[in-house]
Amino acid sequence: MGHRDAFLYILSMVREKLPLTERMIREIHSLVLMDRPEDKGVYRRIPVKIMGATHTPPEPHLVPEQMERLVLDLSEDKRHVIEVAAMFHLDFLGIHPFIDGNGRTGRLILNLMLMQAGYPPIDVKFTDRKKYYACFDRYFTDNDPAPMVNMVGEYLKEKLGQYLRLLKN
Repeated sequence: MGHRDAFLYILSMVREKLPLTERMIREIHSLVLMDRPEDKGVYRRIPVKIMGATHTPPEPHLVPEQMERLVLDLSEDKRHVIEVAAMFHLDFLGIHPFIDGNGRTGRLILNLMLMQAGYPPIDVKFTDRKKYYACFDRYFTDNDPAPMVNMVGEYLKEKLGQYLRLLKN
């Protein structure tokens, strides 16, 4: 339910051509976590560890500053949107700003960025979750964003291929 509402919200942001802000990120998260009123849209106040991950997110007192910097840096990034969106996704989940719902919120933001650039939304398949998590490990272990950039690009290629096949028929 919350995910659907959050997706409708990002569609409205695309239509209105609004640049991403911290407030919007918190609003997306609020919709994703609508069943947890005490946590929705609120940066975490406790340290967290991500099970199975090689990376430890920053201490809670650093989250607001890192989120502000992440969004500010976005406006200055001149790389291709696929790379920008993938990098933002990696960094956002590295900060892990919320106590819960970071992955869902991060994937919605990834799609927001893609759709604002005229691309279709992508769906990270459950069957690809090991590959998806390996992208984070590679980034945080070797500082190599290429696996995530490639994964996003492959999903887009697949989605655009589906659209082209529909148009042919």
